Amino acid sequence: MTSTSGSPAAEAQVTFVDTNVLVYAHDAADPVRQRVARDLLDELWETRSGRLSTQVLQEFYAVATRKFRPSMPPATAREVVHAYAPWVAGSPDVALILAASELEERLRLSFWDAMILEAARRAGAKQLATEDMATGSTLAGVRPYNPFA
Repeated sequence: MTSTSGSPAAEAQVTFVDTNVLVYAHDAADPVRQRVARDLLDELWETRSGRLSTQVLQEFYAVATRKFRPSMPPATAREVVHAYAPWVAGSPDVALILAASELEERLRLSFWDAMILEAARRAGAKQLATEDMATGSTLAGVRPYNPFA
């Protein structure tokens, strides 16, 4: 994803990261997925093309501090959330909720998946790294793909 001008970010396609990718990057329970997720996140940092939402960070914090075995200390989870703050694209507002509810109805998604998809669209992402949505089609202008497949 590097450009011929030497600027890796010049041609990088914006990728929205779903919660499961961020979770796998920080959970040692599945070393194979952890490596894939870390490699993807490293590439997105390098190209400055990663985006996510406050929803992703909220979900990450809840999973990391409650479901990891052993659980991540809250202070460490807060550090991860803080580290990804530059990737947050916009804030949830009423318009996002309404647009997501329309996507939920039209595409028959879960409301939370529709929120992720709408946040990705608003962030200008052309792709969504997730294992939670069917791959191979474009939804609301965003192409979900499973980086673990």
